[in-house]
Amino acid sequence: MGNNGWVAKMDNHRPELLSPDFARLLLKSMADGVFTLDTRGRITSWNPSMELITGFTAKEAIGKPCTMLNFNRCFGGKCPAGIHECEIFSHGSVDGKECFLCHKSGNNIPVFKNARLIKDHNGKVQGIVETITNLSELYQARLFAEAAGRRLGEIHRLDNIIGESNVMHRVFSAIKAAAVSEATILVQGESGTGKELVAGAIHYNSSRADKPFVTVNCSALAESLLESELFGHVKGAFTDANRDRTGRFEEADGGTLFLDEIGEISPLIQVKLLRAIQEREVERVGESKKRKINIRIVTASNRDLYELVKRGEFREDLYYRLKVFPIDIPPLCQRKVDIPPLARHFINIQNKKTGKQISSLTQSAMRILLDYNWPGNIRELENAIEHAFVLCTDEHIDIFDLPVEIRQMEYRGKASYQSVHIHDSKPEKRKLTREFLIDVLEDSDWNKAEVGRRVGLSRASIWKYMKKWDIPMKKP
Repeated sequence: MGNNGWVAKMDNHRPELLSPDFARLLLKSMADGVFTLDTRGRITSWNPSMELITGFTAKEAIGKPCTMLNFNRCFGGKCPAGIHECEIFSHGSVDGKECFLCHKSGNNIPVFKNARLIKDHNGKVQGIVETITNLSELYQARLFAEAAGRRLGEIHRLDNIIGESNVMHRVFSAIKAAAVSEATILVQGESGTGKELVAGAIHYNSSRADKPFVTVNCSALAESLLESELFGHVKGAFTDANRDRTGRFEEADGGTLFLDEIGEISPLIQVKLLRAIQEREVERVGESKKRKINIRIVTASNRDLYELVKRGEFREDLYYRLKVFPIDIPPLCQRKVDIPPLARHFINIQNKKTGKQISSLTQSAMRILLDYNWPGNIRELENAIEHAFVLCTDEHIDIFDLPVEIRQMEYRGKASYQSVHIHDSKPEKRKLTREFLIDVLEDSDWNKAEVGRRVGLSRASIWKYMKKWDIPMKKP
């Protein structure tokens, strides 16, 4: 249009004309869809990308009105009935409208569209050019992200924290109280007790549930990297800082920032964190501009922060800022009544993952789980069930499906075994004698596998000792 079908280009500030063939190749090579309209709103050109996006060939489209695409949202509203109602004529150009067009198949395609009026040298309108970017992949990514967000919210629902013990009921009460407040929360507990689940439950049961829940593991990064991770940086702030970067404080704006393993941060990060909490603003590394933040802070530690304060390794003023409302998560050895429901929960998860139909543990296998002290807490229990699923070929997990370090516990002795308290530490090892082996056999109802588990030997070894010491293979 204009220039007798030629397209002008600039070369050393002097206009030169591109041939129609070059212009056609240019349009043909574009990934975006491009089409033009005359002043009546009839399609006059249609590049190959438009064919891919819409399903309509150029032959089908040229000469038709643009309403054939049935955009659900045009320039300012629904697609108008006629070209002269289109706002492109009053604005001259329209940038960046996300909308849907109707594919030839009838499906709605998410697109991003721009439009420009084409005018000649006298300012007379010759037509309209529109560009269309297919947003299908981006749209699917958004749907996936939204679904992931919903799943994350479901994972962190309060009823997904498994516990029937009295100590866990106290934790549930603390979570509910924390969720309706804006206080800074300190979650304390050993590794593997589920501190992140508690932090997530606080966020997803609060008024900030529809805002970001951002997690940072403070022990995973060196001081310089952690500073940039938390507060962001500007281009040129340090080597390799080739662009501006938003920190996690800014990413969490409006929502919750969860700082895990807070006891590992350096004195420099402690100072900057204290300032951010007090002033509710942050500065990116390499700039002095202060940026306001509106976030809820939840921290967690598997170390005793007060002990770190007494040793001078953690700032006392920061400690008291963080522990406005502390929540202590008990180790699994102090809540063994929760082991059966936790085991059922992990069995259900593994059944869905593997397609197996394992219903439960045998009585002997459950007894082992209840006897074990679980230094790795719930995470170790989850791993033990996953390990058992690899070996188990029956509908019940049995002793020898469990990890060897769990089933080969040292035997405590008949009296101590029956009276063991859940807080007991590592059991006392005894030398295997004929009399001791007979005691264990009687206590185990002559089950050699159970005996082997208690004394830390294989079933074959138990048979050998029984034969060596002339002990009956069956209960007398």
